[in-house]
Order: sequence, then C-alpha cells, then structure tokens
Amino acid sequence: MNKENIQKAYEIAKERYASLGVDTDKVLQQMQDFHLSIHCWQADDVEGFEEREGGLTGGIQVNGNYPGKARNIDEVRKDILYAMSLIPGKHRLNLHEIYGDFGGKFIDRDECSVEHFQSWIDWGKANDIKLDFNSTSFSHAKSGDLSLSNPDKGIRDFWIEHTKRCREISQAMGEAQQDPCIMNTWVHDGSKDITVNRLYYRELLKDSLDQIFEHKYDWMKDTVESKVFGIGLESYTVGSNDFYTAYAAQKNMMITLDTGHFHPTESVADKVSSMLLFVPELMLHVSRPIRWDSDHVTIMDDPTMDLFSEIVRAGALNRVHYGLDYFDGTMNRIGAYVIGSRAAQKCMCRALLEPINTLRDYENMDKKFQRLALLEEAKNLPWNAVYDMFCLKNNVPVGEAYLKEVENYEKDVTSKR
Repeated sequence: MNKENIQKAYEIAKERYASLGVDTDKVLQQMQDFHLSIHCWQADDVEGFEEREGGLTGGIQVNGNYPGKARNIDEVRKDILYAMSLIPGKHRLNLHEIYGDFGGKFIDRDECSVEHFQSWIDWGKANDIKLDFNSTSFSHAKSGDLSLSNPDKGIRDFWIEHTKRCREISQAMGEAQQDPCIMNTWVHDGSKDITVNRLYYRELLKDSLDQIFEHKYDWMKDTVESKVFGIGLESYTVGSNDFYTAYAAQKNMMITLDTGHFHPTESVADKVSSMLLFVPELMLHVSRPIRWDSDHVTIMDDPTMDLFSEIVRAGALNRVHYGLDYFDGTMNRIGAYVIGSRAAQKCMCRALLEPINTLRDYENMDKKFQRLALLEEAKNLPWNAVYDMFCLKNNVPVGEAYLKEVENYEKDVTSKR
C-alpha cells in the first residue's frame, strides 16, 4: 500500500468519524501517548541469564522450539530493538530479575543488586527506552511449591530478601530514567491437591508482603498479581484474586490484571471499573488464554477488545499501564512480538474511535435500540485506516508489509544462531 492511498483512506475515515463526533487527529495523538511495556521473555522462552540448571518451574511452561531464539543478553537486546522498530510508537521494556547482567557468575536471587542491571539502565538511556521490572520466584532450587508463603522461615526470608532487592533495583531504574519503574510481584505459591491450611499460607504471604513493602520509594511503583492456578498447582493458589484485591485496596496500591489468570468465562474487562474505585492504578498483562493460562500471542479478539474499550469508557487512560505477557516458542519470536503489540494497539485505536458521547446520550435517554445499533455499526467503521496512518506517521511498515521485514531478519540473523 503506497503512502498516497493510505492518506486518502485516512481522509475518508476522518470524515466518516467526524460525522459521529469523533476527532481522528486527536486519536492519533492519544495513540502516540499509548506506551506498551513489552516483555523481554518472549525473546528467549523465559530462559534468562542465570547460571543454573533445569527448566521452568512454578506452574508455567513454554511450548515449541522454533529455531533462532536469543541465547544471551546481546541477542535479546538486538531482537527487542528490531521488534520495536516494526511497532509504531514509543514503548517500554519489562524485565524479569533473571535477565540481569550477571557476567557469567552465579548470583543467587537474594544477592541481586543494582550493579547487575546497570548495563540495562545504560541501554535504556541509550535507546530512549524506559524500564519496568518483575521479581522472579520460579525456577529456583528454593522455590518449590511455596516461596513467600513457605512455612520454612529460612526459605521465606530468602524470597523476602529477593523481592526487597528487586524493589531497590526498580527504584534505581526509575530514578535513572526520571520516570517511575513499575515492579510487579507475582509468586506461584499453591498446592496440586487439597490443602487444609489455606488461611495459614495466606497469613504467611500477607506477612511477607508487609515486610517487603514496608519501605517506601519515590521512583518505583508496586503492583501485585493474582492467578487462578498453575500447572502442578491446580487445587489452591495462595495469592488468589480475592487475596490480592483485598490487599491492594487495603494498601492503596496497584494491582495487575493478567488476562490469562482468570476463569475462561470470566470477563477481565468487567473488573476495570470495579477495581478502579478502590485502587489508584491498574497494570495489565495482556495475553491470550486458550482453556488455561497458555500465554498465546495476543490478537485482536473479543476479550482484548472489550478490555481496552472498558478502559476508554471508564475514562481511565491515565490510570492504567499496559504490559504484554506471552511466550510462544512455536513461531518466529520477533514476529510474535510484532503481532501481539500491534494487536493491543489496534484494540486501543478502535476503542478510542468509539463514538462514546453519542452512545452515552442514547443510554442516558434509555434508547436501548439505538445504543446497540450504533455499537454494532461502529464495528464496520474504518478504524483500520486510522491505524494505518498511525503506522505511516511512525515510519514503520503498514499492514502486512512487516512480514517481509521479519522474514529478512530471520534469514540474516536468527537462522544463523
């Protein structure tokens, strides 16, 4: 598609939306301010850079072994930068603690410090990329089924120290970039079969969290994340949605909504308006669950569209942060980055283009037919022409043109690994 045709299509779309009271130029500016926190772990299937043995534990797994995955810190950084070059707008990078620059040395989780992430801080500055962070409680000899809720005080203290150090690292990142680093705390703790000590483990988790969050920082924001279950931990999750919703509300802190961490028929979109009444902000981890938390690549499906629509309808653009969280090893990993990131952007673009004022008028006047009719007709409006213009303005390939770019990168770079 040439530039002239993209501009022509946009002008037609602009006129069509204007007839419904929607300013597409304003939406393009809002899209420019829509920053995804892109997850580093899609590049290498959640391997990280620790000197350790064994695969993933803690109820998560990656499927597939597509050739060309990143094998070290330089390859991860190169792949992420290339993927970002195909995604319009300016975006953040979300790091897990296991992605530290450990220099080939064994650094245990309770020994991690700012020095192991200084090169990431420098890299972020050099590439104008702001960083977010996550503690890592899984895939470790001391993780087992229980970490922060472990009855063994030695193990529990180990993970408390780890998470405290991750907060210190996040503070350093935020201060260096002069923008708060969002640190997500998720632990896999749970039980494969029936447990009779549900309250006890949750008391331990609450106590651990209270110790971790005792010190306040200026340049980082904490968020906590729940889950329904993990593989091998199907019967009981200590950090359930009820637990963390109550905890975050009590502590007036952010909560993370991972779209794969709820029951298959549960609407994550419906949680937005409820939670924003009681917590200051939300963090999203957007993926695509199929039957379970399978972390398929995000696409423009109904649940994702509903989620972004609800954020816009709630007027919560300045209270929600947007991260991606999937790890698909069955396909080209850079391509997976681009598909998922663009899908999230398309959902936001379409949500911003919704003729919300007219729809609200219909609802206020109890015009149910008109409201539903316009919601349906809005699906056919030329939102894609607006997104194409967004890509054009950001000098990235429009439409399917990025396929060839990813194929060339595979030919020239990843296929030679």
